Amino acid sequence: MSCESNTWKSRDLAARIHSIKKERLALMFRKFSSSRAGFTLVEIMIVVAIIALLAAIAVPGFLRARKRSQATRILNDLRMIDSAVDQYAVETGKATGFSVGVADWTNYVKKNSILYSTGQSLLGSAYGTQAVDTIPQVPASDFAVLSDVAGTGFWSPYGP
Repeated sequence: MSCESNTWKSRDLAARIHSIKKERLALMFRKFSSSRAGFTLVEIMIVVAIIALLAAIAVPGFLRARKRSQATRILNDLRMIDSAVDQYAVETGKATGFSVGVADWTNYVKKNSILYSTGQSLLGSAYGTQAVDTIPQVPASDFAVLSDVAGTGFWSPYGP
């Protein structure tokens, strides 16, 4: 009998140990799930600070690229004005130095463009009257605004 009672004791002990392990596991799971329901304020603040730092690094680069594209657009406008004045002079037989008004040279640029509609640069400066066989110049106000991204070499031969 003592052998049987030892077997029952060991089975009872094994069952109790198994039961205790299950209870501990359940308790640990409850603690973990209830204590980690969301993010802490510190964690959220760190994420916001990292995003702000990345934005502070990226924004100046985007602004510089935007200004550079504006400078390129104005340079292309100057090339189109040069070509438009030359076409006007050839078609009308005008000689070197003849003044060509905005209404005349805008007829030779792409229809429905800002340059065609207004005769102004992207930044709102008027290109004004042009002379035959004279290279148009970048407006001084546009050059001043864009000089940090486009120096005098960029504007050649249309620069100041």
